Amino acid sequence: MLRTTSSTPKRSHDTLLIHAGRDPGAHSGMVNTPIFRGSTILSNSLEEWESRKQPDNPMASYGRFGTPTTRAFESALARLEGGYQSIVFPSGLSACTHSLLAMVRSGDHVLLSDSVYGPTRAFADRVLTRLGVAVEYFDPCIGAGIARQLRPNTRVVYVESPGSVSFEVQDVPAIAYAAHTVDALVLMDNTWATPLHFRAFEHGVDVSIQAATKYIVGHSDALLGAATANERAWPLLKNAAHDFGQTAGADDIYLALRGLRSLSVRLRQHAESGLRLAEFLQSHPAVAQVLHPALPSDPGHALWTRDFTGASGLFAIVLKPVGRDALCQLFDALELFGIGLSWGGFESLALPMDAPLRTIRPWAFEGPLIRIHAGLEDCDDLMRDMGQALDFMRRHG
Repeated sequence: MLRTTSSTPKRSHDTLLIHAGRDPGAHSGMVNTPIFRGSTILSNSLEEWESRKQPDNPMASYGRFGTPTTRAFESALARLEGGYQSIVFPSGLSACTHSLLAMVRSGDHVLLSDSVYGPTRAFADRVLTRLGVAVEYFDPCIGAGIARQLRPNTRVVYVESPGSVSFEVQDVPAIAYAAHTVDALVLMDNTWATPLHFRAFEHGVDVSIQAATKYIVGHSDALLGAATANERAWPLLKNAAHDFGQTAGADDIYLALRGLRSLSVRLRQHAESGLRLAEFLQSHPAVAQVLHPALPSDPGHALWTRDFTGASGLFAIVLKPVGRDALCQLFDALELFGIGLSWGGFESLALPMDAPLRTIRPWAFEGPLIRIHAGLEDCDDLMRDMGQALDFMRRHG
């Protein structure tokens, strides 16, 4: 267990990832917190049963509210995020939607980035509006200008940086400062950067959301979400999760704990390969645009350099206009890139995407959009594979 005192030096992320959330002494010396599966938790006496009750949750002594496995992951993530406390959800989308639900009530106004994750957008449009919440979108590049869209009843400003699919970088500190002037809470989907590369709470965020399915699990074998709140937002987040019966399986949480230990070394490789692959694709004659904020030519690069400490392996390319037959040739020729949803695992992916839905500014590109995740394969092999597939498409498409 990672113990701290007033004289303890600040730990690096690499050290926290290895030690946070572990207590071998409490588990017969086991390095990893074991998998605790269970619903009923017995008390040995009436006094013990009553001592476990909490003022806002008299049924806290029950598997749905956490096990040692759950608490190990939540405490490790809270330390890593620099937040007050964390809570797990059964999927990344569940973490997004229930974090939103936790903060709003009928009559409130919510602002979401126009580049927000598609399923989160659908939830806002289909569910929040049905519950009497006014939903409005803002230009992801608006920065401090978001003040013009704030209302007295604005309860939440929801950011995602870089934007989903289109990868715009948002000025989160400026947005958060403006949002807090009307006492709105700032929620952020921080899955792309993870807490390693974007310190959400240091930039004014109140709730940082992770699709732990992605880089935290890291092996494409579990579904999990998590949200970390500051002290102000935590009671709302915790109560909503409990009221909706949100919980996650012990096996998936264990896999997330396992993945957490190697997150830093994996993310370094993902980021390096992703940037090299993006630079390579910039010069290919079949590619019209590469969307990656770590590229100096990217419109969001200056903000990315200011606020982020690194990148991940996820970016997108826009091809020059081609027909569907040509696109089929491209994907048929790829050998190392699978076609699949999600990302963040050890494997590389290339996914054809529909033009993203936008309210504020229409999608500007004509050619096919492809989202790419650079996995842990040798980057030279990845570049050769993507290059030969694009060349094959140009010759035969």
